[in-house]
Amino acid sequence: MDEKINELIEYSKKGILSKEIVKNNKLNITLFCMAKGTEISEHTSTKQGFVYIIEGDGLFNLEGKDITMSSGVFIYMKDNATHSLKADENTSFILVLTNS
Repeated sequence: MDEKINELIEYSKKGILSKEIVKNNKLNITLFCMAKGTEISEHTSTKQGFVYIIEGDGLFNLEGKDITMSSGVFIYMKDNATHSLKADENTSFILVLTNS
């Protein structure tokens, strides 16, 4: 598979778009595009993974610790880690989850 991720980025007026890049029995890779002012409320995932911020500005809260979301930031999440997100500007990121 050959994808130019930057060409897949698009923002809705007030929402969150997600685009599945790869999904199989071991790996799930999704592009998320959060419009300015949108939030993803606190939740967990049963899988470990990471987030890689492509562009934007926002706040990622991981188990009570605030992490600034800006281009190039890498965030590792263990399984069942509580987290939430808020986009202060249009923000895009790759989410990678793995099956152990």
